[in-house]
Amino acid sequence: MILQWIVFILSALFAIFSALMMITRKNPIHSALFLIGNFLSVAVLYILLGRQFIAIAQVMIYAGAIMMLIIFTIMLISVEELKKVSLLKFGAGSVIGLVMTVLLFGFLASSVAVRTLPGLKGGFPLERIQELGPFKVIGGLLMTKYLLPFELASVVLLIGIIGAVILAKKER
Repeated sequence: MILQWIVFILSALFAIFSALMMITRKNPIHSALFLIGNFLSVAVLYILLGRQFIAIAQVMIYAGAIMMLIIFTIMLISVEELKKVSLLKFGAGSVIGLVMTVLLFGFLASSVAVRTLPGLKGGFPLERIQELGPFKVIGGLLMTKYLLPFELASVVLLIGIIGAVILAKKER
């Protein structure tokens, strides 16, 4: 039990440290690497909570695929051009972002205030999930009922990579 507390505290402190380092670095590659460290420490927290599937998905999807896309995009974009642009402009995008942030926090506050979750019960009650195992249930659902959305998501990511390469090649 004491080992879990030590791992929790170290992982939480590293998550906070890497998040702070990510937002304070000027080099975007360094920020991306600190974001990977944050994703890994959050995955450790998920493991401590007994949610192995979410931890594996966190590492594979976020620290693996999404961060590779981010680093790939950063390397394709000319960093010199980004330095010339002032980032402190307040326009329509800033106002829309502020409104969306307020709406997000409003939705979060309203969901915390609700005591019961709306919706229908699924086909897998807790006893059935514990009997089969969470990996088998989620893997089976991804490869049967949700195969099309799963594959469409991979196609959309592939199209994004191809589009980034085409845009980078046009400028050079």
